[in-house]
Amino acid sequence: MVGPAILGRDITLVLPPQISLATSGLPAGTPAFTGRRRDLDRLLDCLTPNALATHTQMGTGPAQAVVVTAVGGLAGVGKTELAVQAAREALRRGWFPGGVLFADLFGYDNDRRRDPGQVLEGMLGALGVSGEHIPAHAQDRARVFRSILAEFAARDRRVLVVADNVNTPQHAELLLPTDGLNTAIVTSRHTLAMLNARLLDLDVLDVEGAVAMLAETLRIADPADTRIPADPAGSADLAKVCGYLPLALRIAAALLAEDPDHTPAAFTRELHQVQPLEGLAYGRDGVRRAFELSYRTLTSRQQHLFRILTVNPGPDTSTTTAAVLTGQNPPTVRSALKDLARAHLIERGTAPNRWRMHDLVRQYATTLSEQHADTDHRDQALQRLLTVYLHTAGAADAHLDPTATDPAARGFATREQALAWLDTELPNLSAAAHTAAETGHLHTAITLPLVLARFLGWRRLFNDWITLSALARDTAARTGDRTAEGMALNNLGIALQQMRQFEEAITTHQDAAAIYRETGDRHSEGQALNNLGIALQQMRRFEEAITAQQDAAAILRETGDRHGEGQALHSLGSALAKVRRFEEAITTHQDAAAILRETGDRHSEGQALNNLGIALAGERRFEEAITAHQQDLVICRETGDRHSEGQALNNLGIALAGERRFEEAITAHQDAAAIYRETGDRHSEGQALNNLGIVLFEVRRFQEALAAGREAAEILAEVHDEHSEAIARQNVKATLSASTAPKEQ
Repeated sequence: MVGPAILGRDITLVLPPQISLATSGLPAGTPAFTGRRRDLDRLLDCLTPNALATHTQMGTGPAQAVVVTAVGGLAGVGKTELAVQAAREALRRGWFPGGVLFADLFGYDNDRRRDPGQVLEGMLGALGVSGEHIPAHAQDRARVFRSILAEFAARDRRVLVVADNVNTPQHAELLLPTDGLNTAIVTSRHTLAMLNARLLDLDVLDVEGAVAMLAETLRIADPADTRIPADPAGSADLAKVCGYLPLALRIAAALLAEDPDHTPAAFTRELHQVQPLEGLAYGRDGVRRAFELSYRTLTSRQQHLFRILTVNPGPDTSTTTAAVLTGQNPPTVRSALKDLARAHLIERGTAPNRWRMHDLVRQYATTLSEQHADTDHRDQALQRLLTVYLHTAGAADAHLDPTATDPAARGFATREQALAWLDTELPNLSAAAHTAAETGHLHTAITLPLVLARFLGWRRLFNDWITLSALARDTAARTGDRTAEGMALNNLGIALQQMRQFEEAITTHQDAAAIYRETGDRHSEGQALNNLGIALQQMRRFEEAITAQQDAAAILRETGDRHGEGQALHSLGSALAKVRRFEEAITTHQDAAAILRETGDRHSEGQALNNLGIALAGERRFEEAITAHQQDLVICRETGDRHSEGQALNNLGIALAGERRFEEAITAHQDAAAIYRETGDRHSEGQALNNLGIVLFEVRRFQEALAAGREAAEILAEVHDEHSEAIARQNVKATLSASTAPKEQ
């Protein structure tokens, strides 16, 4: 019995023995519920009676317990389903003897939205309050509702309230118990941080969970349907096209279920043809409609920001970039971005002040943006974005340019800050370059890849370098800009060398040199010839390489490029050493190191010292070689160049072995191999392991030498260096002959 005051009258109500599940309206859970075990456990942890007992034992008392859990997430991510599954599991475990009260408030559907007062009327009826005793005003209904829930709890009949599809914290507040014993789940497309609730934001499923949902949904429709397990690759592709979003996956499964002859792979191709957002609809239900309901709740300013964010073609957007797109100041834009994140129309990125969109949401936003292109001034926003990206990339590149004076004046105080920005923004910069080419911003499509070249080489991102250089080359050829075409070819050739595509690199550098010769650009011709010589060395065409690099050094000296001359001499010395002209190589490298030191290029000075050490070792001047490599190591560590540090260690190991300091040599080669492995340079890793095997042989550690030599040979075969592979296999054979190990067949 409970006797609350209703409209000034004392009325005694008899509590029903239990809230009927039929009256409560708790929906049936889907048997295809998959991929949410961790989320379900987290939600159940909030519902268990033990959670309240723990709070009481800690002295905080039940009134201090968290009794509301707010489940937030993108439209279609499965919030309602999770809440229903948790409620049914909690009932099965006997945690809520009083039953469950469920209400869908349709908070994002203007046609069906329910007022909390309406919902309370239904819930009070389920609690046994007759219609004439239900107060007229929502606040009075809430007081009666909470009093009855408290009485239920006092009689060990806890009740779970599920308020589904809530729009704002105010939309749910009147429905929530306040006694500290009864519990509530609230679901919303917004993060309801003002609700004093435990927040649980859902993400999309992982690929395994998404494929399992497809398979289980089809199995329910037809137990004999094996299309998903029979085509794992096609099913994974379909799950990816659905963005791993449960709503999209359910629609895709429904469409497959009604067409038994359709395969996952064929359906995926079909979705690509019509755009997934358009194809993922089943009658009135569709992903687009789900997003539209969320979009309508935004203010006009938030809607504009949501649309204009898609102008940035990359995978995520910084707050600064969003400010550029909107033409507003960063604090104002950040506030609006947080509103969109709260509505789960964008997500927070992997770093502070970075934001991203789910793929299907982005398709929806892009369609809207194109429809509002004129009013949103989409073209002007893209122009601003490309201008800022190009300017900022140039400011960052200045820290990698040894000839730049006062790079800090360009915008980044330190090299570390510049590299951090480039690391973070590279996917956006790459996408921007391609978008620039597609939208007629041809200057940016050419210049941005050229500006990024040094960074891509520094980070050894050679595939990206090849792709962007080819884009710049093709765009320059389209516009007839021969100078830019030559620059792009030069960069492309260097990247091709690093990918060991030497024949293509040689042709590319020859094409670049020919263009510079044609345009009368002697200085750039010298640079192209130097790079050509490096590629020729890799093909063991040493005499041609020496000629090219001698010509390069002469041209760069003639044009007054002291730094370029130093680099050409450095490359020339390497070619001379390859044909065992060690004395000439030593002098050339010493000259190169002096020039590069004079021009302030510490990184290139270190490389010249490394090659000087190789030439000195060739002359058996091992102590001097060790000193040169140690000096190079200092520079590598100073500049943070891990790959060059590996080179220095590898060559230091050779010089140490020449001095019969074998244990130190072994350590150096082991460290070099580890660095090459870390930086992804398989070819150099193979060479370091071969050198390690040679030194291990010298100290008669034959089994270790065999292991290192065999691994070296396998790697060198993998990268198609037949010359080095043959040397490694010969070393393995010699080790086998000298050891007691059984002969290889």
